[in-house]
Amino acid sequence: MATIFSRIAAGEIPSYKVAESEDFFAFLDINPMVEGHTLVIPRKVEADYIFDLDDETYQGLTAFAKKVAEAIKRAIPCKRVGVAVLGMEVPHTHIHLVPLQKESDMDFRKEKLQLSPERFQEIAAAIAAEFKA
Repeated sequence: MATIFSRIAAGEIPSYKVAESEDFFAFLDINPMVEGHTLVIPRKVEADYIFDLDDETYQGLTAFAKKVAEAIKRAIPCKRVGVAVLGMEVPHTHIHLVPLQKESDMDFRKEKLQLSPERFQEIAAAIAAEFKA
């Protein structure tokens, strides 16, 4: 059975897409720590743990995530884009990219933002406009 992230990448579940390729997909986290918090996933591999990915998928995922992070940095005013791989909630490898002003912006325990669908769309469009495949 496909994971929720595979279903998002396939377009079966709506998302705020920021970038995609044949092999990878990036979309806004619907429970963001800060505006621009993005998840990056492999499309074709549903491995639960990032280090269970084959080398080609792992390298491709990290290279794609780097391009997404560069787009986030151009679209969202921030000092840098933080990277985290936790993967405890959804059994599908995913990389969190989080625009940071300070380290505490990446505290997964803090209360998440509540954004309107319109704001999510604005943020996704801003990042997508900066993405260079």
